[in-house]
Amino acid sequence: MSDEQKVQEELQEQAETASPEEVSDAAESADVAGDALEAANKDIADLKDQMLRMQAEMQNVRRRAEADVEKAHKFGLEKFAVEMLTVVDNLERALAAATADDEATQSIREGVEMTLSGLLASLAKFSVEAVDPQGETFNPELHQAMTMVESADAEPNTVINVMQKGYVLHGRLLRPAMVVVSKGAPKINENA
Repeated sequence: MSDEQKVQEELQEQAETASPEEVSDAAESADVAGDALEAANKDIADLKDQMLRMQAEMQNVRRRAEADVEKAHKFGLEKFAVEMLTVVDNLERALAAATADDEATQSIREGVEMTLSGLLASLAKFSVEAVDPQGETFNPELHQAMTMVESADAEPNTVINVMQKGYVLHGRLLRPAMVVVSKGAPKINENA
């Protein structure tokens, strides 16, 4: 038997033996008890809703924290990698300056080649990859156009020369490739 049924039976018993004033007082107290029960049920529903919202917020905070930690692991070396790119550039310039047929600089050239390959291998271990777009279509997200040149050999908007390689770290651009872009073939004035 539920609490409401018990209260109703008690009210019936009291109504049979009680005066009209007592019956009225009992009915009022039952109404007050019903109102209190409704208010308590509403409070319970509100608290359940608040608890669910707090749990969802905690899950969102946890996910954001995990994403931040993952990004910190992925891109924590970004500043260091950018500094190493100048070393790579200088080693590549040294190789370009040293002629391969000069025996006096041959051992120096081999040492610079080994140093450069070791540095590039170390950078590759940490997902630093070169962007060398020679012959590809110009992409402003990865390339920086230094100049445009008319070229009959290349399609318009094609990279025809790479002045400096670009690099990405886990897909994020560290430095854009500096390139020369083709305008296409020069137009011949047929009316002249």
